[in-house]
Amino acid sequence: MGPTRRVVPFTELGRSDVGRVGGKNASLGEMTNRLGAAGLRVPPGFATTAEAYEELLAGRGLRDSVEEQIDRLRQGAPLDEVGAAIRSFFLAQPLPPPLRDAVLTAYERLAEESGREAPEVAVRSSATAEDLPEASFAGQQETFLNVRGTDALLEACTRCYASLFTDRAIDYRERMGFDHLTVALSVGVQLMVRSDLAGAGVAFTLDPESGFPEVIVVSAAWGLGETVVSGQVDPDEYTVFKPSTKDPALNPVIDVRIGSKRLKTVYADTGLTRTLDTPDAERHRRVLTDAEVRELAGWAAAVEEHYGCPMDLEWAKDGLTGELWIVQARPETVQSRRRSTTLRRCRLTVAPGEPLVEGIAVGEAIGQGPVVALDTPVDLDRFPQGGVLVTRITDPDWEPVMKRASAIVTDHGGRTSHAAIVSRELGVPAVVGTGNGTRVLRDGGLVTVSCAEGERGRVHDGLLAYEEILTDLAELPSTHTRVMLNLADPSAAFRWWRLPADGVGLARLEFIVAHQVKVHPMALLHPERLDPHDRHVIDRLTEGYLDRGQYFVERLAHGIARIAASRWPAPVVVRTSDFKTNEYAKLLGGRPFEPDEANPMIGWRGASRYYSDGYREGFALECRALRRVREEMGLTNVVVMIPFCRTLGEADQVLTVMAEEGLVRGENGLRVYVMAEIPANVILAEDFAERFDGFSIGSNDLTQLTLGVDRDSEALAHVFDERDPAVVRSVRALAARAHAVGRPVGLCGQRPSDDPAFTAILVDAGLDSVSVAPDSFATVKRHVARAEAAFESGAGRREE
Repeated sequence: MGPTRRVVPFTELGRSDVGRVGGKNASLGEMTNRLGAAGLRVPPGFATTAEAYEELLAGRGLRDSVEEQIDRLRQGAPLDEVGAAIRSFFLAQPLPPPLRDAVLTAYERLAEESGREAPEVAVRSSATAEDLPEASFAGQQETFLNVRGTDALLEACTRCYASLFTDRAIDYRERMGFDHLTVALSVGVQLMVRSDLAGAGVAFTLDPESGFPEVIVVSAAWGLGETVVSGQVDPDEYTVFKPSTKDPALNPVIDVRIGSKRLKTVYADTGLTRTLDTPDAERHRRVLTDAEVRELAGWAAAVEEHYGCPMDLEWAKDGLTGELWIVQARPETVQSRRRSTTLRRCRLTVAPGEPLVEGIAVGEAIGQGPVVALDTPVDLDRFPQGGVLVTRITDPDWEPVMKRASAIVTDHGGRTSHAAIVSRELGVPAVVGTGNGTRVLRDGGLVTVSCAEGERGRVHDGLLAYEEILTDLAELPSTHTRVMLNLADPSAAFRWWRLPADGVGLARLEFIVAHQVKVHPMALLHPERLDPHDRHVIDRLTEGYLDRGQYFVERLAHGIARIAASRWPAPVVVRTSDFKTNEYAKLLGGRPFEPDEANPMIGWRGASRYYSDGYREGFALECRALRRVREEMGLTNVVVMIPFCRTLGEADQVLTVMAEEGLVRGENGLRVYVMAEIPANVILAEDFAERFDGFSIGSNDLTQLTLGVDRDSEALAHVFDERDPAVVRSVRALAARAHAVGRPVGLCGQRPSDDPAFTAILVDAGLDSVSVAPDSFATVKRHVARAEAAFESGAGRREE
């Protein structure tokens, strides 16, 4: 055997050295040596070895003392007493001289290479069983930032060694069956990046909530990254579409959400770090530009490709140089382990009413029980099994309590906070970043925590009824008729990615405009027509945008892009806005731009708006957003669909307006569909087919206008029926005439979900697709398969 190597620089380490320097340090070495060609920057540093740790244990009877305390624990001694005793053994004696000298020599070399006297370093613990597929030790040991000078460095190293025996680490090893003395600890020492003067955060190479693999999600806050990892702040979140990162001409950033970033951690004048309030100007400003997000995403994709698995990375930006750096990387251990083909969904079966509090939904489940509001972790016997934990933030000390909770609610934190990550691992629903959960929720009050209503998690008063639905996707039949999805909420789009759908048959812009844009487009372009109140609110919403129209375009484009990315490369049919005038008037600033109509249902809606003086500029913004999604972001699977197009003249005018805005049918693969919801669309099917690439039947409006029935009239509800012979004959006629000239026909609506007989009619008519709500997909897929089988066996008969 050669001489003992107590310290090894990152330049001599790789992924095969986990047993020697732990997962964290081995990964830093691997990236340093293997990914430089991809442009990846990793701050230089060094790691102490497992041999050095064994040498430490062998000195002054430390191993025997640890074994004695572990024996006491197994005989019933309190965990906190045993942990404190073991840590005191480590802290009571200096590092062995050979190890101390090796660390100081490596630190001096780091100073020479960086050209800085006594440089600031990060000192991190890296357990040799860390980041293994069967266990995750991450976060259980200590990290120290802004460590300067030899004395501070040696003290930080000693505290890292002691942290191998924190109470939570001892408990975890006991439960997982790891021998406490075969898990060694390596200390990583790495040059600090001056992110205290800029920002830092994390990046996942999949969506951490749904596991959707085609995106990279970057979280960012001002200052050192500890506030993001610990969940003290609600960070910015940037979503990057992976396939578009391969083309340098595209901008792959498909969504940007600005977090409140209430706090930031910076260097302390005396000591290590301090946390302070973020200035207002920074709270509302992006931490990263699109170009910086793209650079980080490119690195993350390269790391994922190199390791062959989804990755969780930490990054930092140097405020002095402007350079970005990767400071940690580890395999993602939650979503990447979920290989099951079983889709589990929860659904409230009663109307919940207004929530008590709401925040970011973590998990897609529902939990309920009594509120247990805590300021600090408590003994397990003080937290009832099934309680709803309500607290400001969590850290690893909370994990024993979190395991007993039916749900978790925090005031602070984002989707990559400690509370969010651990909740996903445990399968416990959590609502994080509520802002006021600890003030509003009463200790002992019964609540229902719902993370099954999209991106926003809600806490409702009382124990509400709900159901759990399990679907084995592997057992769903294949069908000739395409079964597609109706989607409206971009924030929920990724949650359905595992469904074997054939694309999106209807993506509604109205939801995006109402919930993410929040403003009438004409109000953004003509603020002079607004009252002072609406103008003030819009000024606040659009702060930072010199071009108010760009606010609309950006928000709308991000919403469309998330939906389009969720099904790439399958087609995603995006219907341009189809608000009615009374609905448009309810948007912020909308009243001055909308007439009062006696019957908005058949009034100024759909295509008639797009070329009119009253909305032409607003439709131009919609076109700009669609063009941005297709041409700048690369999501060319977007198909544009025009609703409520009454005449051939309207069709020509709308297509002309679109072309003037750069959306030319046929260019760059652009297809334009028309909604078939007016009898004229059926009667003149061949003529509309000359102008459009496909038809999508809106069964509600087609029924309404065929039978002359207001679909919202309770008095005429018994007359309104999509299976009326006149409606069915129209569907059959449209399908036959459109197919004769090579145009596909689909239907988007609720009826196939509720009525297998209606689904059979559509299959019999030869429709190319049906598009339904995601929670109805499995049911409709089975309905379609049964109808197709019946016709193929001769039990059914197609009528052309």
